[in-house]
Amino acid sequence: MNDDELVHRRIFRAPRELVWRCLTEPAELAQFWGPRGMTTPIDGIIVELHPGGRFETLMSGEHGSHRMVATFTEVVPPERLAWVEPASGMHTTSTLDDLGDDTTEVVIHQRYVPEAMRLPAARAGFLTSLDKLEDHLAHLVYGDRP
Repeated sequence: MNDDELVHRRIFRAPRELVWRCLTEPAELAQFWGPRGMTTPIDGIIVELHPGGRFETLMSGEHGSHRMVATFTEVVPPERLAWVEPASGMHTTSTLDDLGDDTTEVVIHQRYVPEAMRLPAARAGFLTSLDKLEDHLAHLVYGDRP
């Protein structure tokens, strides 16, 4: 792995198809996209789910907003999703592996990651977005039960 690459792995107690839905449908993305303290309203999300399609999100928080603009490069439901952000050149590939028993491993491989996004605080913030996804999936799978 190069210095400008990051890999994140997370195992979710949810079926792969549900994880895929959360990663690709605006109504689901609005529930968790972005680090803790940021929100991403559904009207700030564009998902054109096909190679060459747009993927845009607008996250807002106490310290301002951040727009991500990307183009899908690979869409293989429910296994693999990839995009490139033209402004930074960063490539993101998410692979969803069905581990059986309604459990899914997600591996997010980011290449050409800008230096600011490799700093410890930025990496920690990204991990909180995975925590939010985990919480959202738990709510979808188990409802309000602990």
